[in-house]
Amino acid sequence: MEIIKYILIGIYAIICLSLIIVAMMQSKDDSGASGTIVGSTTNNFYEKNKGRTKEGKLKRWTIILGILFAIFTIVLSIVYTM
Repeated sequence: MEIIKYILIGIYAIICLSLIIVAMMQSKDDSGASGTIVGSTTNNFYEKNKGRTKEGKLKRWTIILGILFAIFTIVLSIVYTM
């Protein structure tokens, strides 16, 4: 059981560092509250293919790593209470 704990901690550390790096690589979204109120939605090529850009991929990886972070946090808390 101890080996499994060390393996999970290693994977958890890799996920944490990856999440920090990916979050730091993202650019700041400048629309803020005014973009929400005004509704700055445009129907152009960039908006339709936003997921294929660098920013879209970074956002997707941030979400994936965030979910993995939450899952591993729960798993490690269960493993360490046993």
